[in-house]
Amino acid sequence: MRLLRTLILFGVFAAAGAACWLAYYALTPVEVAPKARHFKVEQGSSLRSVAEQFEQAGLISDKWSFLVLARLLGNAGDIKAGSYEVGVRVAPHGLLDKIVSGDFAQSELRFIEGWTFRQIRGVLDQHPAVQHDSAGLSDAQILERLEVEEKFAEGLFFPDTYYFAPGTSDLTILRQAYMRMRTKLEVLWEQRAKGLPLASAYQALILASIVEKETGQADERDMVAAVFVNRLKRGMRLQTDPSVIYGLGASFDGNLRRRDLETDQIYNTYTRYGLPPTPIAMPGEASIQATLNPANSPVLYFVGRGDGSHEFSSTLVEHNRAVNKYQRSR
Repeated sequence: MRLLRTLILFGVFAAAGAACWLAYYALTPVEVAPKARHFKVEQGSSLRSVAEQFEQAGLISDKWSFLVLARLLGNAGDIKAGSYEVGVRVAPHGLLDKIVSGDFAQSELRFIEGWTFRQIRGVLDQHPAVQHDSAGLSDAQILERLEVEEKFAEGLFFPDTYYFAPGTSDLTILRQAYMRMRTKLEVLWEQRAKGLPLASAYQALILASIVEKETGQADERDMVAAVFVNRLKRGMRLQTDPSVIYGLGASFDGNLRRRDLETDQIYNTYTRYGLPPTPIAMPGEASIQATLNPANSPVLYFVGRGDGSHEFSSTLVEHNRAVNKYQRSR
C-alpha cells in the first residue's frame, strides 16, 4: 500500500512537473533571426514536418514539445498553409496560434491615379509577393479570366492601396480593384448632376480619365470637367492633349508635335468629335466626382500658367489673351 501511494505521488508530481515545463515552454519567447521572421507553410504539410521546419529555422527550441503542445490543445490537424511573419521574439503558443488561425502576413501594392493598365501590369509583374497568373496573357485574355463585361481594360480598375497575403494571384488583386471601381462608379453615377451630356457610367469613366490626366490640382478638377462638359454640350471637339498622347502609344517620345495633333487616329480629340472610345488612364474618385458634378461655369478653354495651375476662359478672345500671357511670353 505504501509503495502504491509513493507511485501515485510520484506520478502526480511528474505530471505536474511536465505540465509546468510545457506551460513554461509554451509561453517563453524565442529570439528569432531576421531571415526566419518570414516563413511559409506549404499546402499539405503535416504537424511534424512543420515542427521540424520551425526547429531548423530557430522559431522553436524543441520540436517534440511543440508537437505535444499542439496535440494537447487539439490543434494538430488545423494547420493552414500560407505565408507568415513574426516579430523579433515569438513564443511557441503564439506561433501555433498563428498557423492555426491563418494569421497570414500581408503584402501591399498601390495603383496610382492616372496610371494606365500597362503600368498596373508592370507593377504586378514586378511584385515579388504576387503569384503571376496573368503573365503571357493579353489584356483581352485577362478580362476574360476576370469574367467582366467590358472589352477594354483601360480605366476599369480603382486606384488604391491593396493588401494581400503573399502568393495571392494577380488576377485576384485585379478583380478586387475592378469591383471597387465598379462599385464607386455606380454610386457616383447615381449622384450625378442633371443634364450631363453622358449616356452611361462608362462614358463618365472615359471623361473622368481625361480630367485626371489634365490636372493635378485638386481645386481645379471641377473647372476642368466643366470645360469638357460644356464643349460636349456645344458639339465642340474636346481638343485634349493627353488623349492624343495615349493614342500615339509607344511611339510618343515625350514631345507632342503639330503633326500629331493633325494626324487622325481614334484617340485624337483634335480631329474627332465626342469622347475617345475608352478611358485613357485610371481616374481616381475625385476626378469621377468632379466629372459627374462639374463647376457651374460657362468656361470652354484653359491654358497652363506654368506652375501646374490653369487659366480658364469662357470665350476664344479671353483664351487667346491667356495663351499670349502664359505661353508665348515664355
